[in-house]
Amino acid sequence: MDQSINVMGGALQPCSTSPMTGFYRNGCCDTGPDDRGSHTVCVILTDEFLAMSRYLGNDLTTPRPEFGFPGLKAGDRWCLCASRFLQAAHEFAAPKVVLEATHRRALDIVPLELLKRHATTDAA
Repeated sequence: MDQSINVMGGALQPCSTSPMTGFYRNGCCDTGPDDRGSHTVCVILTDEFLAMSRYLGNDLTTPRPEFGFPGLKAGDRWCLCASRFLQAAHEFAAPKVVLEATHRRALDIVPLELLKRHATTDAA
């Protein structure tokens, strides 16, 4: 895994352990060479984003127990693919971003100013 640094330059904070998120399912938006989707943006999901994702063919709301996936709902925190976040921002459906829990590798795809524009002030 890459060094766990967030987009603000500090230590990467956990995104969520309930539901358990992250490419490595360690609760953090860590990334590495196996993570081709760059699951690096910690977001707080919204109904609007979940509907857009479902429409685009990635249903995040339906549980998939065979993959250990509980299904997500608005208010859940999740490590989102950086390119999907960028797409959602362009479609005016971007969820809120938790900057301290967003891996610095997200900056390879998403400009920091865009992440900051969608940042949440809810640190809980």
